[in-house]
This record gives sequence, C-alpha cells and structure tokens, in this order.
Amino acid sequence: MPRPKVHDEALRARLLEQAGETLSTQGLDALSLRKLAADADTSTTAVYSLFGGKPALLAALVDEAFRRLATHLERVRTTDDPVDDLVALGLAYRDSALADPHLYDVMFGGVAREGDPPAASAFAPLRRAADRAAAEGRLRAGVEPETVTLGVWATLHGLTAAELRGVGPGCADDVKVVFETVLRATVAAWTT
Repeated sequence: MPRPKVHDEALRARLLEQAGETLSTQGLDALSLRKLAADADTSTTAVYSLFGGKPALLAALVDEAFRRLATHLERVRTTDDPVDDLVALGLAYRDSALADPHLYDVMFGGVAREGDPPAASAFAPLRRAADRAAAEGRLRAGVEPETVTLGVWATLHGLTAAELRGVGPGCADDVKVVFETVLRATVAAWTT
C-alpha cells in the first residue's frame, strides 16, 4: 500500500499564493521559507518537499503566474475579426492582472528564474491574432505581427501596471473605459 501523500496540491497552491503576496507587498528579501511556512500554517519540510528550495519555489511561482495569464487569454473566443480579438485579448489581460495582482507583479517584477519563463506560451493568443490580422491584410504596409504583439503588450503592461499601483493622470472614473479606448487606439495605429 502506498504511503499517503502528506503535502498535497492544495498546500502547494496555498504556498504559491502566500509567496506571491509576500513578494508583491514586501519584496524578495522578505521571502524566507521559514516565514512562508509559518504564514501558510505548515512546516519548512513541506516547502522543501513540494519545491526543493527557494529557487524552485520562485520558478514555480513565475510558472503559475504565466499559466494563469495564459488561461485568461485562452478563454477569449476567436472571432472573424482578428483586430477585435486583439482588443478582447487586451481586456482579458487586464482582467487576469486584476484577479491576481500579486502574481502580475511576480511575472514582471524581476524575480530571478532559471531558464526561460513561459511568457511566449502565455502571449501566444496575442501573436496568433496579430498573425491572422497580417494574413488577412489588416495590418498597415511594413508592419510585422511581432511589432503588433510587442506594441499591444507594452500598452497593456503600462496601463495595467499603472492601474494596479493607482498611478496615472486620473483622467476618468471608469478605468476600464479608458483602458479599452487606449487599447483600441493602439491597435488602430497598426491596422487598416
């Protein structure tokens, strides 16, 4: 009979949530495995058993953050209009960040990670929409899908980071309306 699993997926998820929150609110120096274990009401043995140590915990945290972003973007239904799809994907990006603001900070906050972070797969839906726009002749002459993908992401990232930190010109009460207006203007700059 196999030994019962002492440290399950629920504990792993709780540790990742707590680690993400600590990183987001207090920074990398505040993340100790002993404090993390205490905050998650478990032992450091559990942390080591599930992650092997702090570097693997951080890698798992970055992976989880990008996985959640990818899940939000993959939920966006593809339509007949890749330009509208870019906007819908941008709104899903914002929703993802608002749902997990501490994990958003983990993705782009400079947490050291061995190997390539899974950003490419998370941003694949944006790239597919840009590729479709190019294939359908919807991009301006000389504009490459890579440029559109990077430009849309940069716009999304800037707007999202500003919203999460409560900074910006304060031009409207409805941030989502401003977000969508700026996003549409950005996409329109590259499309016909």
